[in-house]
Amino acid sequence: MARVTLDTVTKRYEDVVAVDEMNLNIEDGEFICLVGPSGCGKSTTMETIAGLTKPTAGTIKIGDTDVTTLPPKDRGVSMVFQNIALFPHMNVYDNISFGLRLRKYDKNEIDRRVQQASEIVQLEGMLEREPNELSGGQQQRVAIARAIVREPDVFLMDEPLANLDAKLRVHMRTELQRLHKQLDTTIIYVTHDQAEAMTMSDRIAVINSGELQQIDPPLTCYNEPANLFVAGFIGSPSMNFVEGTLTAGGVETEHFDLAFDPSAIETTVGDGVTVGIRPEDIHLTSNANQVGDASDVIEARTDVLEPMGDQIFVYLSLDGTSAEMMTSDEASSSSSQLLMSVDPDTDISEEESVSVVLDRSKIHLFDTASGEALVHGIKQLSAAAAQPEAESGGQRE
Repeated sequence: MARVTLDTVTKRYEDVVAVDEMNLNIEDGEFICLVGPSGCGKSTTMETIAGLTKPTAGTIKIGDTDVTTLPPKDRGVSMVFQNIALFPHMNVYDNISFGLRLRKYDKNEIDRRVQQASEIVQLEGMLEREPNELSGGQQQRVAIARAIVREPDVFLMDEPLANLDAKLRVHMRTELQRLHKQLDTTIIYVTHDQAEAMTMSDRIAVINSGELQQIDPPLTCYNEPANLFVAGFIGSPSMNFVEGTLTAGGVETEHFDLAFDPSAIETTVGDGVTVGIRPEDIHLTSNANQVGDASDVIEARTDVLEPMGDQIFVYLSLDGTSAEMMTSDEASSSSSQLLMSVDPDTDISEEESVSVVLDRSKIHLFDTASGEALVHGIKQLSAAAAQPEAESGGQRE
């Protein structure tokens, strides 16, 4: 096991900055996921740790050793790739032991390590099989066992489950968590699948355009996103965003107002703010008694329903605009659309007028210009302070 430290690591390709002054402190034995959209720099970050790519600037330490200029073989790391890349002419035993045989390990030591690794990934009795006799999940286990036998200080995994079917990915997520507990070693895992990051990691490092946006435990990233990018990327479907303007009595948007005390927010009246609310934090007024701090009522019309089995996604139109041709992400970022999730037994239909409330304790405010988070959860104004807002009405026409 070893701690991994990246100090202002930068990687440039001519005029393209793939990684921009990355600072990461990964603790000994931690499972950390690097997540972000395609091309954000997460794989390049991992490659600099592995030694496959030399950083343009900055230093990388594994334990107390500066490995910035060391070749991959001297870094004490093992890597599992998206493409499994097993040798088709070798059986499972030979594939797993290949690296050890190259390093001239004693046969007894090779046998011990292969046997131990095969037990960890549950490949007992399969060591004589050829790769084409294995399922996709079993082949991925062989690749993981090949990394385990090296007994590295750090495991690096670059989207190892991306080529598996959905059901097998869920199963392998559980296997990787079990593996981490058994080995008690540092794992750095690259993925664009936030479900993998949320379920497996101790902390998530969210990356965009080569820059680290936030590094925190999964639920912190979900409940307290540092900025608009993290708020929109973490969570499926995405958080709803509605642009508005800060007033002395709260926030005004095109279709509804939110009255609250803005004095604690580091911004000024007239500045643009973005209201963020997750689909599960929008409630029909018939369920408003389940909301501890409900907003004023917002009138809407249902557009499209998406039954998901355990819930129904309801696209709400605030101005009659249809979300039919929008993706869930596009609908959630439209100021005239809100995406709400309700229980599967909810009596609701398309083209129905509904009244909804927002859970004020789950409302997020962001600075529209910078994208930075201003506050997570807003409080209702006192009756006296809210009087001017009450006179003008909370619902906009």
